[in-house]
Amino acid sequence: MAVSVEVPKLGNTVEECLIAKWRKQPGDPVSEGEIVADIETDKATFEVTSPANGTLLARFFDEGTLAPVFANLFVVGEPGENVDSFRPPGAPERSAPPAEAKPAAAAAASARAETPVAAAAPAGQMSPRARRFAERHGLTWSGMPMPAGSGPGGRILEDDLRQQYYSSPRVSSAARMRLADGAVLGGEGSGAAGMFLASDAGAPARRISGIREKIALRMRESLASTAQYTLTASANAGGLLLVRAKIKASTGVPDININDLVTFCTIQALLEAPDLNAEFRDGTIHRHADVHIGFACDTPRGLMVPVVRNAHRLSAGELSLRMKELTAKAVQGNISVDDLSGATFTVSNLGSLGIESFTPLLNPPQVAILGVNAIQLKAVRRNAGIEFIDSIGLSLTLDHQVIDGAPGARFLKVIREKIENVEKLCTI
Repeated sequence: MAVSVEVPKLGNTVEECLIAKWRKQPGDPVSEGEIVADIETDKATFEVTSPANGTLLARFFDEGTLAPVFANLFVVGEPGENVDSFRPPGAPERSAPPAEAKPAAAAAASARAETPVAAAAPAGQMSPRARRFAERHGLTWSGMPMPAGSGPGGRILEDDLRQQYYSSPRVSSAARMRLADGAVLGGEGSGAAGMFLASDAGAPARRISGIREKIALRMRESLASTAQYTLTASANAGGLLLVRAKIKASTGVPDININDLVTFCTIQALLEAPDLNAEFRDGTIHRHADVHIGFACDTPRGLMVPVVRNAHRLSAGELSLRMKELTAKAVQGNISVDDLSGATFTVSNLGSLGIESFTPLLNPPQVAILGVNAIQLKAVRRNAGIEFIDSIGLSLTLDHQVIDGAPGARFLKVIREKIENVEKLCTI
């Protein structure tokens, strides 16, 4: 019996998802739980799996297109089953082309390769990626023929422009051969009239993933839209290490690590110094009574920032369990978009990697982010002598549009006190 799989609703604000990659072709056998497609939102990439054993009967959306949530994405069943009742309105079946059609397709691709490079078509006919490619390469509409768009309704995709651009007369035959092997062109051609030669083709490039591109965009926007500066301080980490040692020696208690403890102290500090638990949007400061803590998480798909909502209501043990749960989902690629949004303050910990100091970047509209550094031995003057203590470094980046140096310094003082008294603060 045929079973349809819908485009999942991956967050309260998500209305459509990008079909990033199909892992299976129509007619391919699939197993229950096997990945069939990768889809993307503006936050992350997710895998869509088959709900049953069978054959992939139909796909209803092409790679690179947007599919509305709850629309049927593909159908799994027995060969020969009718799938017309599952097809979304206006969506043709995406089936494998017959063998005899391949030469014609190849001929069409070859014909497009001979078309001279044209520049940007009307914006509505081009995908966002195609428009960016045209802007980066200085393509301007000049009445020259555009490539045949391979997207839905003839929409021009980035690959259409890329193929035409690199097959144009301004690229030599030898350079074309290198491009076919994955090499890339950069800058201006060194030949006559700016022609690209084989020597201009660099090493093969690896295109960044959609999520990596979004991270890059957010980082640029972060620096462009805020006035960032960083304050650094350190705290005696003796209490952290003592609590951690007690937890490791105990049974029946959550495995709370140093990062969990520092995050817990940060939440308590935000309750006492709430000016930093805020957002700056459209010229207005929005301070929050509730603490929704974000924490930077390294995943195979790139940086993600899961969010623990109402973290101020959790004990240290409950916070630790929730952070581990969200981390596992982020690494596995099945975290909800709602769990990646809504943070009022963020903690980024590179101390476990031995980083002694760094400058974390803000995640606007948040006005502050705390960087946690490695624990190191530090000489301090105490009782007319010098002592060595375990010290943990703290790097606090602030938006100077909203937070001046003195309030930022006071917050660091508060969090240092929380860390140094963590034994009294924690309820496991």
